[in-house]
Amino acid sequence: MEREGFFERVYDMVEQIPEGMVATYGQIARLVGEPRKARYVGFALHSNPRPGEVPCHRVVFADGSICEGFAFGGPEAQRRLLEDEGVAFKDETHVDMRLCRWPAGIA
Repeated sequence: MEREGFFERVYDMVEQIPEGMVATYGQIARLVGEPRKARYVGFALHSNPRPGEVPCHRVVFADGSICEGFAFGGPEAQRRLLEDEGVAFKDETHVDMRLCRWPAGIA
């Protein structure tokens, strides 16, 4: 797997997540054709070369939890960005996946 090619595929896919919705790291990995590379999706997003253009805040863990080490300001910043887009939360750290999960690639 060529790192730059994979990272660019991740960025391209994440840019497609609509405002007000979230996807999981594993979901993005599957959508770019690398279903066992969810952790690498996280590496790619942590290295986001285009903050503000690649909405990495829209990617969460499978259980809906936001990232404790959100690279662009901590979990409070990720939550604020998501709330500003209308994403619903079940509690302080978990997105309501039933309401806000992007359906792309979901069987």
